[in-house]
Amino acid sequence: MAKAYRICTILLRLMAMAAVIAAAVVMATSHETTTYFNLTLKADFTQTPSFKFFLIANCIAALYSLLALFASWTFIPPRWVMVFDVMIAMLLTSAMAAALAIAQIGKKGNQHAGWLPICDQVPKYCNHVMGALISGFVGLLFYTIIVFYTISTELNPLLSGNK
Repeated sequence: MAKAYRICTILLRLMAMAAVIAAAVVMATSHETTTYFNLTLKADFTQTPSFKFFLIANCIAALYSLLALFASWTFIPPRWVMVFDVMIAMLLTSAMAAALAIAQIGKKGNQHAGWLPICDQVPKYCNHVMGALISGFVGLLFYTIIVFYTISTELNPLLSGNK
């Protein structure tokens, strides 16, 4: 039973790591320059602090996944791994919320504040951001599953081999 737990945990962590790495790479490559009524409009993720936070949070999650793959069985007690899993899930949730808020403003604008939507002028940039957000959401979903799986196995020690 412990071997099945480890295999399942490793697979979940690998899938989560792949999703957050993909989100980070797609966000880091999202940029576009266009001309609109003789004005040059440059859209880049570095111009928005929420998108920078999203990129940094996904990089932290990817690094943690890599460390957790190698260290969780030998150096770190399982309860600490569970605590770190929850912290990473919360970090990704906050980064996702911040990035989604800015993406919504970029797509729809805000009439009350006088902010115009930009996705009509820079569709490639908006598509890249949307792809990064989708991949980030998949990574967040995997981390949520990891948290629930880890909690359930800690509550039932026979599953994880901890007696």
